Amino acid sequence: MTAEPEISPDTPAQAEFRRRVRQWCVEHIPSDWREKQTGATAEQFVTFQKTWFAELHSAGFAVPHWPREWGGGMSVAEQVVLYQELARHDAPRLVLAFVGIHHAASTLLAAGTDEQRRRHLPAILDGEIWVQGFSEPEAGSDLAGLRTTARKTADSYVVNGQKLWASGGMHADWCLLLARTDPDAPKRKGISYFLLDMTTPGVEVRPIRNAIGDSHFCEIFLNDVAIPAANLVGPENAGWQVAQATLGAERGMTMLELAERLGNAGFRWLVRSCPVEDPIVADRLAQFETEITGLRALCRKLVENNESGQPGPADASIVKLYYSELLQRMTDFGAEVGGLAAHTELAKPMSSGWESGSWVLDFIGSWEWTIPGGSSEIQRTIIGERGLGLPREPSNA
Repeated sequence: MTAEPEISPDTPAQAEFRRRVRQWCVEHIPSDWREKQTGATAEQFVTFQKTWFAELHSAGFAVPHWPREWGGGMSVAEQVVLYQELARHDAPRLVLAFVGIHHAASTLLAAGTDEQRRRHLPAILDGEIWVQGFSEPEAGSDLAGLRTTARKTADSYVVNGQKLWASGGMHADWCLLLARTDPDAPKRKGISYFLLDMTTPGVEVRPIRNAIGDSHFCEIFLNDVAIPAANLVGPENAGWQVAQATLGAERGMTMLELAERLGNAGFRWLVRSCPVEDPIVADRLAQFETEITGLRALCRKLVENNESGQPGPADASIVKLYYSELLQRMTDFGAEVGGLAAHTELAKPMSSGWESGSWVLDFIGSWEWTIPGGSSEIQRTIIGERGLGLPREPSNA
């Protein structure tokens, strides 16, 4: 059994790229980042994350999935190599930039205007932080039930409402915001998509402390917030369709990195934690290795299909469901074999992922992944209806 499952050997070009990335990792990944980020203040976390993002950006490694004209252009094979080596060398994750480089960028590239792309894509590369303002207290999995309103004036929209579970909202410069612009239309047909400057008067952010003591979730209150009409993304009342680009990124395109991190750093932490001489433990590890290999292959195929313009109707949901539930099982097993000692770990590095090796905290945090971007129940419905062609559930939307 290996601690780093492989899919296929490198081509000569990939091997040379791997050598270059590996050398860069040795020279640039701070060896003490875990110690410094454990118990770090919010200010120290933000400073570290922005510095690390700038380091990756200067090497051309921050947004490999973006089009070449915007600073990306890596092939899928190169992205796999990059994410493998970053994970193997225990690189910090881009926690703070995640929404910007994935969700905001996907939305702007798919539905934004040229002016919106010119304004925000370079700014994201310069460190602009984004948050997603979708969910509400009574509109989580049923996102189309959102109640935040946007009333059109001469040259702006006046927004009132509340958003919930906005990860990183206290640090964000901009927000991807869904609001209802036609209260009389069916649920999915009266929603519009906006880019909200978080410094706008009337925006209030309140952090929420979660089960492991973090406060990266936030509530966002919007009281007569004026958003310029130029910040509307796509046509008015077509925000539900625009949001699918954001949700598609959250469910699918982000998974390539997460799968490689789970398959390298996460699995390596697990093997190190386990008494591998125990045949029952060895059998469970072999099962996880098999599942991880399948996940990584699925993710790679998903990205390749998207790049070729032939995405499957439920591919992103399959990958998101597979990853989130595998993460949950792996961290659960890590907590089990870690025993009582694992329960004494009360902190984890703030710039780590959901597979940091602090098993009990990772396991508690893993449940978060079965909810955002559509809960596991929603993913199964999408797979059944869009992927398998089963009859749709009745809907009045």
